[in-house]
Amino acid sequence: MYSHLRSTQLFEVSTLYGTATLAAALDSGQFGPYEDEETPHRVLLVSNNAAIPETAVQLSEMDGFAALADRFDAVVDWNREIAPHHPSQWTPEEQDAPLWQRMFRASWGLGEGPLELVVESVTAAPAKALAAIFTDAALHVYADGLMSYGPTRDPLPSPLARRIRRLLHLDLVPGLSPLLFTEHGVPAELVPHDAFRKVLDEIAAPVDIRDSAGEAPTAVVLGQYLAALNILTQQEEEDMLAGMVRGAAAAGHTSVLFKPHPTAPARQSLALERAAAEAGARLTVVRQPMLAEALYGRLAPRLVVGCFSTAMITASRLYGLPVARSGTELLLLRLRPFQNSNRVPVTIIDALVPELGAPAEVPDPDAARTGELQALLHTVGFCMQPGRMRDLRPQAEEWLRAASGTETARYIGRGRLTRLGLPGGVVRGPVARRLLPAARRARSVARKVRNGVR
Repeated sequence: MYSHLRSTQLFEVSTLYGTATLAAALDSGQFGPYEDEETPHRVLLVSNNAAIPETAVQLSEMDGFAALADRFDAVVDWNREIAPHHPSQWTPEEQDAPLWQRMFRASWGLGEGPLELVVESVTAAPAKALAAIFTDAALHVYADGLMSYGPTRDPLPSPLARRIRRLLHLDLVPGLSPLLFTEHGVPAELVPHDAFRKVLDEIAAPVDIRDSAGEAPTAVVLGQYLAALNILTQQEEEDMLAGMVRGAAAAGHTSVLFKPHPTAPARQSLALERAAAEAGARLTVVRQPMLAEALYGRLAPRLVVGCFSTAMITASRLYGLPVARSGTELLLLRLRPFQNSNRVPVTIIDALVPELGAPAEVPDPDAARTGELQALLHTVGFCMQPGRMRDLRPQAEEWLRAASGTETARYIGRGRLTRLGLPGGVVRGPVARRLLPAARRARSVARKVRNGVR
């Protein structure tokens, strides 16, 4: 039995990838001693943030979760605790927060001692709700993928920002520094990728996926849920995935494995089966809920294809597998608003990973290429959040002056450059009247022609 004044660490998770990241951080000692009298009481709070949680795969049902959960003293189901509220929509009324805290401390066995919160985000529920309930808790934020390389999505109240002690993130792109929380001076801390790889190996169940001919697939296609995010239509997403299967087959892969996202509709798999049959390839669909990374070490595929999944980067970074992208150009145009947090992961994949059809490679950016990518992300980050990232304006202007018009248009539209007064935008006002008299005359002639004036 632990003392009621023993410190407690409350870890909030919604994905197996995030849980694996936390397990690697724990194994590396980044949350203090592991098993001695100084060890805090550790509680894992599991949240299912799917639109309809009841129909989605539960995190506790995924292969490998039990091995990760053993690192914690207790596991709590957040959805059950706040039912019938949805975890992505509910935050407590300010006057009710103390009541919720007393109830959770009692029911979760948190005691009366100091508490630390470890969360995926502080700008959205459920982390936002937890921060509002446990108002005295220090905050540690961990990055679940590539989004930490982008700017903070929403402004943080100063009292909340001051509670953030650090940003934990994987070294997915060596040498690349996160933008998240930099406006608040929050330090970033790497979770060792060797420790993360060990965790992935630990949770990978004995995988022996073979097609109908008994062969191990040589190409893996990664699905996402872009239609559910209203980025693409369902048909567009199916067409994009079918193109990945055809591209893999055209590259000589006669056995392809499709790893759908857990929340993706079943009709995705049917569309890909048709595409594979037409391309003369055999398609194997992963039905069991597992991380894509669990497949890499077991299958050793010769190609991993996706749009902007973090699993593409872990395939190359941790397993040395060739990767290829498809669909990023369309997504860069479709993401709305421009501040959409997915923009940075799409930009990273688009800039680093070769397009499907080009020679596949294992992205291993050298210092110069990483520097170029950092400059691009600083430019995109400033254009996404010019108010909070104003210190990046000089770097953005420098990159825009040096970039080609095609390169600039790919990542940042002229309208946004114009609104921000950046190089590449349309010149307006008195300067435009001085510099563009010919254009003014041309517009006047065009108006007269339209009006029938000669």
